[in-house]
Amino acid sequence: MKYTKLGSTGITVSRICLGCMTYGGGEQPSWAMRRDWALGAQEAREHFSLALEAGINFFDTADVYSVGASEEITGRWLNEMASRDDIVVATKVHGAMGPGPNRRGLSRKHIIEACENSLRRLRMDFIDLYQIHRWDFATPIEETLEALDSLVRSGKVRYLGASSMAAWQFSKALYTAREHGWHRFVSMQNHYNLIYREEEREMIPLCIDQGIAVIPWSPLARGFFAHHDGAQTKRSETDEFTKASYRRPDEVAVAEAAAKVARQRGITSTQVACAWILQAPGVTAPIIGATKAHHLKELFEAAEIKLTAEEIEQLEKPYLPHPILGHEQPRASRMV
Repeated sequence: MKYTKLGSTGITVSRICLGCMTYGGGEQPSWAMRRDWALGAQEAREHFSLALEAGINFFDTADVYSVGASEEITGRWLNEMASRDDIVVATKVHGAMGPGPNRRGLSRKHIIEACENSLRRLRMDFIDLYQIHRWDFATPIEETLEALDSLVRSGKVRYLGASSMAAWQFSKALYTAREHGWHRFVSMQNHYNLIYREEEREMIPLCIDQGIAVIPWSPLARGFFAHHDGAQTKRSETDEFTKASYRRPDEVAVAEAAAKVARQRGITSTQVACAWILQAPGVTAPIIGATKAHHLKELFEAAEIKLTAEEIEQLEKPYLPHPILGHEQPRASRMV
């Protein structure tokens, strides 16, 4: 496994991050997002073992994944299998953790409570990377940033990150934190893959300019490339976001280009897509998830694949612009 710094920080992470949204399982409350494809604790154990054996030291989850169950499973196996000082654990706050109005969002009240609850579920004394899962339109960014800063100063959080928002919002958060002397975000977890590349317009150039680590979610388009390899996954069949995305003719053309490169190399389309995002400018570590152990092994191997300039051109050529996918647009900027 190859390693790199997390943006301009001094912390070192593996070039692949294991995404833990896959783990949780069980019945979800009526108000929570259903994830019928999520694996239970025992099924997840092999995944963590394989990741650590491959040299993965970076793990990403969120409180909202299976309403806390993902954090519990992540904490259970990492506490058993790894030394806390050797791993980098990331989780997120924003999503609804109950039906009440104060059990979601980025108010100081919810952030502090959510962090305490995440630490309890993870069974850890601190979180390496604490991320806001989305922008909160109902809470002043100053309140959010001050609350996050207090967590860093208390020792409960080491670094701060953000996920999926407009570039102007992220820029505002960065300069607001600097103005007040608060700890700034060091990473951006955004929707970015070979099929959805709108982040290349503003967000990724901003991150490169500011020394921010880019750790994309859905880097393999939620099983879309595996589907074109003829490998069905329960997630690709049932995930609502997947059903609503990645179905346009130009997207199919991108997948076919990946399949062509894969055939020429004797690898899978998913490995090609993974190798592509690993070479994309600004990307630190894509967040990889899988429901099957052998798929994880393939992706870990993809970290060693180096695409040629001709292959990259071939993969990128069919791309066409997309509407925003992955975060809510500010009302004032929505097209009517």
